[in-house]
Amino acid sequence: MLRRLLRPPPHSARGPAVVVDCVIVGAGQAGLAMAQGLQQAGLSYRLLEAQAQSGGSWAAYYDSLSLFSPARYSALPGLDFPGDPDAYPSRDQVVRYLHDYAEHFGLQVLTGQRVLRVTRQEAALFQVDTAGGERLQARTLVVASGAFAEPYMPELPGLSAFKGQVLHSRDYRSPAPFTGQRVLVVGGANSAVQIAFELAASSHVTLASRRKIRFLPQRVLGRDFHFWLRLSGLDRTRWLSDQSTPVLDDGRYRRALTSGLLQRRPMFEQITPDGVRWSDGSPEAVDVLLFATGFRPRLPYLSSLQATDGQGRLRQQQGIGTAEPGLYFIGFPRQRNFASATLRGVGPDAAHVLRHLQGYLLARGTMA
Repeated sequence: MLRRLLRPPPHSARGPAVVVDCVIVGAGQAGLAMAQGLQQAGLSYRLLEAQAQSGGSWAAYYDSLSLFSPARYSALPGLDFPGDPDAYPSRDQVVRYLHDYAEHFGLQVLTGQRVLRVTRQEAALFQVDTAGGERLQARTLVVASGAFAEPYMPELPGLSAFKGQVLHSRDYRSPAPFTGQRVLVVGGANSAVQIAFELAASSHVTLASRRKIRFLPQRVLGRDFHFWLRLSGLDRTRWLSDQSTPVLDDGRYRRALTSGLLQRRPMFEQITPDGVRWSDGSPEAVDVLLFATGFRPRLPYLSSLQATDGQGRLRQQQGIGTAEPGLYFIGFPRQRNFASATLRGVGPDAAHVLRHLQGYLLARGTMA
């Protein structure tokens, strides 16, 4: 446990609330980057984390997960990722780095503080109430609870009657429990292909996706894909998305498909009690349905604010709330560019939000 991870002292919701310049909800990579910027700017903040430690969702991902970007492109502001800059950090290395980042800058993370609701108070303050009974008031609010809080499970015909095991990639850890089983992985992006590939070594695996798997080489002319993105300026656009295909590949995944080790089929027509029925009418028995179908934001605590539209989309422009003055977002997919939800993208986005936040406070005469 980090020395700097703090649990707030008992606080009565009926007592006077603490007023700070900013409350940040979520202490994953986005929240940590934002807190570091606020601290460097001399602004007061509280960084709230629902879990027992900082680091966001990383500790809950599957064991073999590694970054698709090298360490040199995967650091937060002010602290390089340790080790070989051309290596691809593992899940555990990312978790350790995020913990070390909070400690290195002395960021005060208030853990075990799940936010229940945020409301507007007089004097344009946000009031933040937590499940632990903490009540804070803030001049600004940064939503950094991330886009990976709620696993997305598509509603497919027959799913409720399926007799086998159904799980989301969030609940997958390793291939060992599935040895010898017939596993159908649903999805076509990086995580789906990576999970299907490692399962195929000890299980019969089929990958079902709506579109053919598209690949991009992990390295081009000896340089990682992300080097060329940065050189070309594509990393500052929304033309690509880290949440979808194409799949970055060093050759192993394409070989697995062409060799037959891993089979890919177009999306099935229906789920049956014992498996699936393909579009040509043929049945296939399946023991496990594993959905690698992504995540959605979970923001019920913002229900009293004008934070989302009727379709649940964030009301924001490049991280700046468009319907609630003083409300900001960081760490959501394609917020400013295709890397906004990644380790390499949250730093520049935090700097952009910080500049606007400082201007907001200055215009209201609340910043020295």
